[in-house]
Amino acid sequence: MSEAAVESPKIWLEMDQAALDAAYDQTKYAPNHELLRLRRASSAEIARKRLPAPLRYQYGPTEIEGLDVYLSDKPHAPICMFIHGGAWRTGAAADFAGFAETFIHAGAHFIVPDFTSVDAAGGDLFPMVEQVRRSVAWVYRNANGFGGDADRLFVSGHSSGGHLTGNIVTTDWPRDFDVPFSILKGGLLASGMYDLKPVRLSARSRYVNFTDRMEEELSSIRHLDRLHCPLVVAYGTQETPEFQRQSRDLAKAVAAKGKLAELVVAEGYNHFEIVETMGNPYGLLGYAMLGLMGLRK
Repeated sequence: MSEAAVESPKIWLEMDQAALDAAYDQTKYAPNHELLRLRRASSAEIARKRLPAPLRYQYGPTEIEGLDVYLSDKPHAPICMFIHGGAWRTGAAADFAGFAETFIHAGAHFIVPDFTSVDAAGGDLFPMVEQVRRSVAWVYRNANGFGGDADRLFVSGHSSGGHLTGNIVTTDWPRDFDVPFSILKGGLLASGMYDLKPVRLSARSRYVNFTDRMEEELSSIRHLDRLHCPLVVAYGTQETPEFQRQSRDLAKAVAAKGKLAELVVAEGYNHFEIVETMGNPYGLLGYAMLGLMGLRK
C-alpha cells in the first residue's frame, strides 16, 4: 500500500484529527464569518446610539465582572440574560447591544455580563464558569434594585456562551450560592458544546488546559439531574457536524428528563448566522426566547 493510501487514525467517531479539529472550528464551515462579525458590530453600534445607555453594575470582585442592563419601561419586568460566545477567547457585553431591542420592546430587561477569557485565565475554564454563575446569582438577588422580577429570570447563550449557559442551568444553586434551585425559569442553549470529551481531543486543547475534572464537571449533559427549568435547544444545519450532534444529543437527554421546551433546527443557517436571529422578535432565536418567557406577540 502506498504512503498516500494510508488512512489517518480515527480520533472521535469516524473523524481523524484534521476532521475533528475542523468540527470544532466554525470558521471552516462558515466562509462568511468575517462579514457576519462586522455586521454584528455595526448592529451593536447602531443600537447603542438608539437606546439609552445601559446601567452598569459590578457582580464580582474583579474588574471584568460587570454587566450591562438594558431596561424596559415596564415595571417589575422579566429578565433575559445573554451569555456571549467567542470560542471562550473573545467577545464583550457591548458587542451584543443589537439584541437588546427585541427584549426591551417586548417588556423585558436584557442583561449581558462580561467575564474573563480562557486566555486571561491561563487556559482554565473554571473561572469563566464561576463568573457567569455569579452574575446570574447577583441578578437574582438584586433584580428589585433595577425594577426586575427575580421570579422571572431567564438565561440564554450561544456558541461557547451556549456551553457556559449549559453550566449555568445545571448549577447546584443552594450549595454554591445559597439561593433556590428554582432561580431560573427557562434557558435557551444555542449552538453550544455540552460534552467536553471530543472538544478536549480537538485543536482547542492548544489553548484550553483540559483536565479530567474540567471535562467531567463542565460537561453539562452529564449533570442534568441539576436541571430545574425548561430549555430551548437550537442549532443550524450549516454548522459543523459536531455542533449539530452535540445539540441533538442534549435535546434528546433533556427531553428524557421532561424538561425540553423546544428543539429549534435552523435550516440553512450557519453558526454565525443563527445568533443574529436573537435580535429579531420573529427570528428563530428571538421568537423562541420570547415564547419561553411568555412574551411572544
